[in-house]
Amino acid sequence: MTYRELCRQLSEAGIEDAPFDATVLMEHFLGIGYFTIRTEPDRDYPSDALHTAAARRCAREPLQYILGEWDFYRQTYEVSPDCLIPRSDTEILVEEAIRLLPQRARFADLCTGSGCIAVSTLAERPDACAVAVDKFSATLAIAERNAIRNGVRERFTPLCADVLAEDFRPADEPLDAILCNPPYIVTGVLDTLSPEVKAEPLAALDGGEDGLLFYRHLLRTQAKHLTPDGFFLFEIGYDQADALVALGRENGFATARVLRDLGGNDRVVYLARI
Repeated sequence: MTYRELCRQLSEAGIEDAPFDATVLMEHFLGIGYFTIRTEPDRDYPSDALHTAAARRCAREPLQYILGEWDFYRQTYEVSPDCLIPRSDTEILVEEAIRLLPQRARFADLCTGSGCIAVSTLAERPDACAVAVDKFSATLAIAERNAIRNGVRERFTPLCADVLAEDFRPADEPLDAILCNPPYIVTGVLDTLSPEVKAEPLAALDGGEDGLLFYRHLLRTQAKHLTPDGFFLFEIGYDQADALVALGRENGFATARVLRDLGGNDRVVYLARI
């Protein structure tokens, strides 16, 4: 298969950025570099692995699941259909956590998925430790492997639990912060999502009737587990900032800041009592 042929196949399958996907697939499955791929677009590479990968991508399986890994912040993560794919927008939350956490901080990462929030934060803050919580054991196992892969396992405590349970408790001691990228897509719009997003775990996407189910519950039940100076950092949907700020105030969090992603959309909300 040539680069030009692969681009054509992916484009005809509806892949938005076919040249990017074709390049990444060829780099991964053929072990050749970007320059060679782009300067010899008609060079034929006989590879069963590449043909299989191309067929999977043409069927709209996410590129990240085909590769089995994806870069996030300064680390690389194992990914599979058992976890949400790490996205660059979430790096804003990680950067803010790295900046705001006090020395020797203890924090929780709820709905941890691949573990990317907790692991990348720990990798940059060697003084901190984290509890990473997920409802699904297969997902939590991925997060734990990612903690090992990125050298933070000794400061990473996995906890299999349902964060929506009334008796959920992330730690026995007060936490300096609770970080969370919860499901926040409104249930009614799930059917309109792209095939790639629909391939991700539904439990990591469905935020309930108004998309605020997890935020509302966590602010009500988990604030008591923070230190007096502790804070929440939530990733949000582009149109949810006002609702999150209001929910924070209803639950005693008088200080709120909204951070935008590189596209200019509201993406992260910081909530603190003072």
